[in-house]
Amino acid sequence: MIPGGQPNMQQLLQQAQKMQQDLAAAQQELAETPVEGSAGGGLVKATVTGSGELKGLVIDPKAVDTDSAEETAETIADLVLAAVRDANAKAQQLQQQKLGPLAQGLGGGGIPGLTF
Repeated sequence: MIPGGQPNMQQLLQQAQKMQQDLAAAQQELAETPVEGSAGGGLVKATVTGSGELKGLVIDPKAVDTDSAEETAETIADLVLAAVRDANAKAQQLQQQKLGPLAQGLGGGGIPGLTF
């Protein structure tokens, strides 16, 4: 602060710029970090990025029952949905770990596009 209680604008701008760079770096790291979720004891595994983009899906052949195609399709659909939800929940935890401290530094999280 400069005399008279006025904030130093140059210092505030530098802090804001650093926080913006830190946020961009954290978002890039999230976009590159794979997070895996699973369902059915590992019969279905979904991989998403830390930002929540679905990147991969693996279905174990043991999940397929050739005797009942309709029932198997429903079961696999349920397992896929559960695995993707699990992966996204883990990705959201990772987002909070990486971005939470940055949002607090900006006054509590009023950053558009971030869900906390």
